[in-house]
Formats: sequence, structure tokens, C-alpha cells
Amino acid sequence: MRMMKIFLPIIILFFVFTGASAQVNKEATMPDSKAKKILVAYFSHSGNTRVIATQIHELAGGDLLEIQTVKPYPADYNAVVKQAREELASGYKPALKTKVNNIGAYDVVFIGYPNWCNTIPMPVVTFLSENDLGGKTVVPFCTHGGGGLGRSAVDIAKLCAKAKVLEAIAIPGREVKSAQGKVSEWLKKIKVSE
Repeated sequence: MRMMKIFLPIIILFFVFTGASAQVNKEATMPDSKAKKILVAYFSHSGNTRVIATQIHELAGGDLLEIQTVKPYPADYNAVVKQAREELASGYKPALKTKVNNIGAYDVVFIGYPNWCNTIPMPVVTFLSENDLGGKTVVPFCTHGGGGLGRSAVDIAKLCAKAKVLEAIAIPGREVKSAQGKVSEWLKKIKVSE
């Protein structure tokens, strides 16, 4: 019984700390960002996420990369929703046309996406699965039609368990064209820009 009293707190702490790796650190910032090599990678179906990715790129610098699938998604909204749900339910990872040959060269990787089915679209899952972001700083950003981040930031933290995941931002689709001030404030808050 005495051994149980000794080891139980240790076991509890183990689960607390290992479970924390799947959480987004809202207090974390990126020190010394000017010396860091930045990649702004994004998946955009309607173009909204592309607008925010471009704003981030203009403010933070680095390289800009659009995540594109080999087989494009349908233009029809209902068809896209149906396909997104089917992919999510089955775990299907669509093949990507976009490849990053030098992911190791980047210190900071912004990951942009629309909120699909309350999480990240499966092309983003493919991208994160194909690129080892361990030891890097990952910064999620999303656009949405009213669902905010959903569980997307937590899902990214799970897929990037060996990375430092900073606080995400969610921009409503109707506000993307006027979001530069909000994006700028967010980048300052996480210390990516001054």
C-alpha cells in the first residue's frame, strides 16, 4: 500500500504531462523570430484561406506554399461538404501535388486551412503526415463560416506532437479582406512580428 502511495502521484504526473503534448500552448511565443526561416503553407478551397496566408506572408515574411491535391475538389459547395465528410470518416488522405523538398530548412511553419467538419481538411492531414515538423514551431490559422477553430488546433497539436504549437487564429470568411489588422495583432501577440 505504501508503494502505491509513492508511485500513484508519479503515474498521475506522467499522464498529465504526456497528455499536454496534444494541447495548444496559448502562452507560448516565438522568441527571436527575425532569425527564423518561415514557411506559410495553406490549403484553400474558396480562396479565403489564401487571402489570410498572403497577409501573414506580407507581415511575417518567409516562403508561401499552397497545399494542392492531385485531384481537385468539386466547385459545388454540397459536393465538397459530402466529400470532406467521407474523407474524414474514412481517414482518407488525398494525394498532394505540392511537395516540400526542404522542410528541414524551416524553423517556423504556419499551417492554414478552412474549418471543414469542425477540424482540418484531410489534405492538411496529408501534408502534416508527409512532413516531419518535430522540433519546429507550428502556427495554425483558419478561416470559417461560423465554426471558429472547432477542434482543428488540438488536432494539429496531436499530429505535431513533437513540435511547439502556438496559439491559432480563426477568421470568419466574410472578414478576410479586412482582417490584416487582426492578423497583425495576432502575429505581435505570438511574437512573430513587431
